[in-house]
Parts: sequence; C-alpha cells; structure tokens
Amino acid sequence: MAFVRCRRDPCGVICLILTYFSVFYADYVVIQYVLIPAYSDSVWCTVHGSVFNLILLLLLACHAKAVCSDPGMVPLPETAMDFSDLRSQSSRMNERGCEGWTVCNRCETYRPPRAHHCKVCQRCIRRMDHHCPWINNCVGELNQKYFIQFLFYTGMASLYSLVLVVSAWLWRIHSEREGAEKEGEETPSKHLIVGHYIILLAESVLFGVFVMVIFYDQLVSIITDETPIEQLRNRLMITGQGSSSSSSSSSSSPQPPPPPHTRKPKMALLKEVFGRGSVFCWLLPLHSSPPSVGGITYSALPDYDV
Repeated sequence: MAFVRCRRDPCGVICLILTYFSVFYADYVVIQYVLIPAYSDSVWCTVHGSVFNLILLLLLACHAKAVCSDPGMVPLPETAMDFSDLRSQSSRMNERGCEGWTVCNRCETYRPPRAHHCKVCQRCIRRMDHHCPWINNCVGELNQKYFIQFLFYTGMASLYSLVLVVSAWLWRIHSEREGAEKEGEETPSKHLIVGHYIILLAESVLFGVFVMVIFYDQLVSIITDETPIEQLRNRLMITGQGSSSSSSSSSSSPQPPPPPHTRKPKMALLKEVFGRGSVFCWLLPLHSSPPSVGGITYSALPDYDV
C-alpha cells in the first residue's frame, strides 16, 4: 500500500525525500561542525553524539512505522453490492444495532462510525484525522500513535540541535577572541561553518515550531475525542442550526437542547491511541494492543438483510 500511495501522491514523495534529507543533514552538521570542533577533547562529544543520534533513530523508526502502517483502511467488499435500498433505511439500521454505520458513495462499502473517505488514498479510513504528506499516508486509528511519536522526536531533535549549535557558536566566538593570531588560518572555513550553523538554526526553528503546533493539536483532538473532520462538521452543524433558528418566527416553540455528549476519561482516550501498557512504552514505536472496549476489531459487513 505504501508504494501505491507514492504513485498517487507525488507531493508525498517530495515531502518524504525532504524529511530524510533534513534529518541526515542535521546529523552531519551536528557531528562534523558542532561536536567535533567544540567537544573533541571532552567526553561530552560522545555523550551528545550518542543522545542526538538515538533521538534521530527513534524519529526515523516512528516515521517509518507511520508511513508503512495501515492507518485503518476499511476493507472493500469482495463482490459488488446494491446499496440503493439501504441508504433510505436508517430506521432499520437502528433496529439492527448498527447506528453510525454508513455507506461510502465512492468506495461503495460499509464503513463504521467515525470513518471518512480519503481522496488521496481513495479508501475510507477509520477515525481519520487527516492525510499528511510528510508521512505520505493518512493519520488514522491504527497509526496515529506513530505519527504523534514522530512529531515528539522531531521536536526534541530540533530543540537539541538548536541548543548545540548556539553553544558551539558561543564557544567559537570565545576561542577566536583568545586566539586572535589564528584568525587568518581559519578564515577560509569560517564562512562555511557559519553558513551551516545558520541553515541548521533555521531548519530547527521552522520544523520545531511546526511539529509542536501539530503535536498540540493531536493531543487536543485525542483528549476531546474529536478529530479535525468531526470538529469542522460540528461547527458547520452549529452554524446551520443558529441560522435556521434566527430565521424562524419568534412564536414557534423552542427546540429542546441536544443531549450532552458523553466522553470517556482523558487517560482512557490516551490509552486507546498509545496502548494499555506502561506510559514509558508510549515513547517507543511498538505495536500497542487494541483497547478492550470499543476496540478496533469489527466486522466489515454489518448485520443487514441484503
């Protein structure tokens, strides 16, 4: 499926190449122009190099899992089915206990509640959050954990490289003031080093701020139990209800307020995404067991008489 998505979304391929290039470039600059010149005579060179490369290794592992994992694609029916009858039988669906199940007009398949169709993947995705070109995949029920981990380690790597570059830059300024007689010898490579510093600083700030904003949005959507698609749909419904109520006459009887939406505890919602193991396991790109209540296992075909 990953190769199919690559053929369908050239923008995703470009973003993948840019992601890996940025990671390896940051590792090259940190090792070659930051750690070796500034910490070559200290044990901190090994410590910082090991920690930074460990963060990058976890970043790449989470990114690979987010790219290659199934986001929760709804299986297609093996044979073509006629759905014209079922689209007008919502009461029958409720009697069967299949509330929330809908029929996708594009996939021509049943999809469970909170599933949405992705135009890029051309499939319905369970609890679809959005299609992210940086992983060239949808962010859905089964790979949202890896996507959030990728954002977390990208933010950590950006902050770490930012601190290392600033400290190395200050060290270089201090060393140049003490050894002014060597300034002529270092001039040819000084501009190259400063150029790498500036590029890495810009990369760290841009990517760091970008992924932290998305990381925050992801956590908010999990805690509130609403994907961005559902949030947009609810806003449109509220706007539509407000406009219809304002246009109605004042003599009409007021409509009763909708029942409050019951949400699960925040920790239970987080465990549904990151797994029910230890909190420390949430930081590792490991396969998490599905939640025991309202889990991810379902029948691709509800109990309809067709």
